[in-house]
Amino acid sequence: MSLQPLPPRKGPAGQAQQVLLAMQLPFVMIGSVIAGGLVGYLLDRVLHTAPVLLLVGGLLGFAGGIWEIIRNLSSDEKREKRGNGPLGG
Repeated sequence: MSLQPLPPRKGPAGQAQQVLLAMQLPFVMIGSVIAGGLVGYLLDRVLHTAPVLLLVGGLLGFAGGIWEIIRNLSSDEKREKRGNGPLGG
């Protein structure tokens, strides 16, 4: 069994970009769930449907947050594979 060599370090700019991305992801997730839940809550108030639309909105917000995280991570990976580096330039 042979050992794989470690990939080269990206330098301070690459590490800073990774830290910023890691700090952004929880806010995207929480924000999307809150936004979906808020829309569902407001629709529940107008349509008198109890917590049904609140739950649906929260689940849609959760799915949207996961989708956004995957989109951000895949675009960052594609940018690195093109050779532009983590900052895109």
